[in-house]
Amino acid sequence: MKPVAVDAMGGDRAPGEIVAGARTAAEGGIPVLLVGRPDDIAASGAGDLEVLACTEVIEMHDDPGRAIRGKKDASVLRAAEAVRDGAASAMVSAGNTGAAMASALLRMGRIRGVHRPAIATPIPVPRSRPTVLLDAGANAECQASWLVQFAQMGAVYARARYGVDEPRVGLLSVGEEATKGSGLVKEAHALLADPAWSRGSGGKFVGNVEGRDVMSDDVEVVVTDGFTGNVVLKTLEGGMRFIERALLEAMTATEELRAAFEVLWPAVLPLVTELDPESYGGAMLLGVDGVCIISHGSSSAKAVVNALGVAREMVEADLVAALASAVKP
Repeated sequence: MKPVAVDAMGGDRAPGEIVAGARTAAEGGIPVLLVGRPDDIAASGAGDLEVLACTEVIEMHDDPGRAIRGKKDASVLRAAEAVRDGAASAMVSAGNTGAAMASALLRMGRIRGVHRPAIATPIPVPRSRPTVLLDAGANAECQASWLVQFAQMGAVYARARYGVDEPRVGLLSVGEEATKGSGLVKEAHALLADPAWSRGSGGKFVGNVEGRDVMSDDVEVVVTDGFTGNVVLKTLEGGMRFIERALLEAMTATEELRAAFEVLWPAVLPLVTELDPESYGGAMLLGVDGVCIISHGSSSAKAVVNALGVAREMVEADLVAALASAVKP
């Protein structure tokens, strides 16, 4: 397998945590190509990892469009180019999401037949496989036909990553009835109700689902527009962090509670691990002609290791070819 190009300069904790995660992954057998400023990467302890040198960095606060046009030697652009040119099998970035998405789209191009790429994010479901939510932020405004294509790509992704033979696909709405929802949702529902959409993807449309169903085992894929999907994602992240903090404060308020917490912690730890976003390695940009993993901006070395693991799995599963087959005109 060719190396995975890692945007070593992207993310709130770059390059230190990014390089540390890359080294751990490389020690585990995943070939890695670090992309960034050589001096900064070397100072972070890259050792003998291969480096693709560049001189510029797109910061988290930069406007993606302006930065892509103005910083031609940026690390995230060079990572995407490495995939395009065959020097890398996939790319991983924890940097500016818009820049990572634009870099992949501009340099790798779209899979033939894809209307718009979509961000597919795994949402943890306790004691079950995650739910794939898409679009999680790539397309704020959508057309009904795009949502159908998101369903196709999401089903293919769920099969490749989680081994689901016939992924159940739900359309996010304000009620389960087909008559509820916005005009976009109603139009998309009518298109998804025709089983013809699923040919090549293996998915099965189960109708409208509500927000409470995203973290349930009733569905494997949830489809929505990027604006709604991103709000859902950030709300869930914030809600889980709030609950975690509140429980920790409550269980450590007194000596007696702290003693009880020490006894309960081994039983609680597996659930905490399941709900930790860093355990899932980030989201995947579906629809571009290459494997592109977009990790959280605050990714630690652990998240980078997991992102590289997902990249390798999707390359080995030949996911891009499967997506092309599902959406071909």
